[in-house]
Amino acid sequence: MLSRLLLMRHAKSSWSDGSLSDHERPLNERGQRAATAVGNALTARGYAPDIIWSSDAKRTRETAMRLIRAIPGAQTVQYSSDFYHASAETVLQHCGKAIEPEGSLMLLGHNPGWSALHQYFTGQIHAYPTGACTVLTRKTPLISDWLNSEAWVFTDLILPRELDA
Repeated sequence: MLSRLLLMRHAKSSWSDGSLSDHERPLNERGQRAATAVGNALTARGYAPDIIWSSDAKRTRETAMRLIRAIPGAQTVQYSSDFYHASAETVLQHCGKAIEPEGSLMLLGHNPGWSALHQYFTGQIHAYPTGACTVLTRKTPLISDWLNSEAWVFTDLILPRELDA
């Protein structure tokens, strides 16, 4: 059973090479620093994920790799094209087809879907900039559906700009 669910928007990407498709845009320097800073903050606050389910876009892959380098221990990453610019509904449908993982899971993707996921799970509308990470803690094991928003309590919102990234 999941004990913690994290929602993270990829870190800041680069627009410097106009020949690249949106899917292939990498992180810029600020995004690289931010992804590492968020990984460090997750570790320091005891929220580090065990598993990351991520969009397969280059900027999300790079964000995941920087998180993993900053977080001690073994994490696994699974990439899915279904998460690339997915709506909250698409993400929830995709996750609903999977077996609920054990431990702590991060869903890593793009706006506007991740902002909508934040609102779905927390009931709060919040600006969701690049690198934002919502931390949710399992409220009760009595709700067997891990994708039910009532199963979670909002714990933290990590924003790179507050980390001096």
